[in-house]
Amino acid sequence: MSTWSESMNASHEELSQHNRDAKPGLDIAAAEEDNAACIEPTSEKTATSDSDSRSDTSGSSTSLTGRVTSLDRWLIERIFDFIGRPPVTLVLWDGQVAYGADLHQVPVVTLCDRNVLWRLLIDPELYFGDMYSAGRIRFEGDLAGFLTDVFNSMADYGTGNKVRRFFTGLMHHIVGNTLDRARQNIYHHYDLSNDFYQKWLDTEAMQYTCAYFPDPAISLEQAQVAKLHHVCRKLQLKPGDEVVEAGCGWGGLSRFMAQHYGVTVSAYNISREQIAYARRKARDMGLDDRVEYIEDDYRNIKGEYDVFVSVGMLEHVGVGNYRTLGDVINRVLRQDGRGLVHSIGRNRPGQMSSWIERRIFPGAYAPALSEMMKIFEHHDFSIWDVENLRLHYARTLQHWLTRFEQQSDEVADLFDENFVRAWRLYLCGSIASFESGVNGLFQLLFAREKQNEVPWTRNYVYLQESVPAPGSDTRGNGSGNNGAG
Repeated sequence: MSTWSESMNASHEELSQHNRDAKPGLDIAAAEEDNAACIEPTSEKTATSDSDSRSDTSGSSTSLTGRVTSLDRWLIERIFDFIGRPPVTLVLWDGQVAYGADLHQVPVVTLCDRNVLWRLLIDPELYFGDMYSAGRIRFEGDLAGFLTDVFNSMADYGTGNKVRRFFTGLMHHIVGNTLDRARQNIYHHYDLSNDFYQKWLDTEAMQYTCAYFPDPAISLEQAQVAKLHHVCRKLQLKPGDEVVEAGCGWGGLSRFMAQHYGVTVSAYNISREQIAYARRKARDMGLDDRVEYIEDDYRNIKGEYDVFVSVGMLEHVGVGNYRTLGDVINRVLRQDGRGLVHSIGRNRPGQMSSWIERRIFPGAYAPALSEMMKIFEHHDFSIWDVENLRLHYARTLQHWLTRFEQQSDEVADLFDENFVRAWRLYLCGSIASFESGVNGLFQLLFAREKQNEVPWTRNYVYLQESVPAPGSDTRGNGSGNNGAG
């Protein structure tokens, strides 16, 4: 981003150094040594999603919270030009409305001090997230809806790709996920605490991936079961198949395939917490003779299999490793085998949010379909089917957000209020990215080029679209079996 004036040089250098020194993690308060007080406007306010913040900031100075200048207002106008002028009321640190109608028009965004404004100018991707998480940007109203409006406004104003990064973008492009770095990244996000994820994921199998809603009104648990059947049907699983799963999470898909489709599964994951949980569940369900959970990287998969499946791992692989992943699939998949890759994706390649990468999902990247082809094009693979479950993921995230908010006090007890706000922003920004079409959810079904045992229609996938009850043993019939994701 270009420098706005010569007077900004000193602050630019200071904040750039802060940016360079920032470490991945969720201790945002520790990175904010100069937290300033948020001066509340005197006008009556509506209820806010983060109004129950427990941690107040202090230590403001006159320079940070004093009179709003004409330069401040000019900079604000440029920011709103930059993001497409979405419908919002902006309140400044002195209580004045700087943009929008009045305080009765929600949403309302409050900048708590001048330093917030300067930081947004220097690195909006990083500092919007940090300032909101630290309580120095206050928000009232529907955060997910506001972010969706931002995305749509940017598209309407033609600022689209360049500015979508202003607020979110689910993943940050990291090319080189080495074995050591991959372990560190997974530890950062997935090994936070099983108790944390149990508070807001589905109660059946703790699936942290897109659900499938044959009926939009069904529960999250029912939709996750439907997703599992959806994937299994696509893979046409049959008893006796040997399956390898790359990136198994808490093991729900592998246990489901073994229990309901009579297959054996070798499931790989480098998250210690998830593997320990998955092994306990398989043992408790009497499935440990049919499902083996292996704490190792996908690059080290051994053996040969009838089926390869990966649900929600590709986002952590890195584009630079896609050919390596293709080499692995080619090595382990039998000549008559088939496979499915399920991943968050987007319409075109591009750089992603530095805040998401540093604070939430280090090392992750949501690929374009063209980038996903790098997995397959160097080997004799043929793509059978591509499906985009974009709105299914938006609905899944809405369920997660509702449950997360219901458990926010308990989450704050586990971590702190900064953590709660950070994850609220992450979930809301994710909803916005799928609602606005910035991101999609791609399922790619593939097999060897010479494989002709391909159904002539998609009927085998949608053969059984009645909503299964959680835990039910419903199987496909006729020409098809059942699915996951």
